[in-house]
Amino acid sequence: MGEKIVVDAKGIACPGPISKLARAYRQAKNGDIIEVLATDPGFKADIQSWVKRTGNELVELTEEGGVIKAVIKVTAKK
Repeated sequence: MGEKIVVDAKGIACPGPISKLARAYRQAKNGDIIEVLATDPGFKADIQSWVKRTGNELVELTEEGGVIKAVIKVTAKK
């Protein structure tokens, strides 16, 4: 089991949350979990596109109290 990396992107408009995720992803290794918290409603669609494009696994995508939480398992690092 890898590390858990939390990315707080609340209050940032797109593409900010994806940019913060990309920075965390560059430091991550296969098996790591990246949890992203965002408030921009566009993040839901953006994160689904990002995992499809990068080949990583979207483990969880929820929204509670206006905060979107995406949990990504890093599986596509070379």
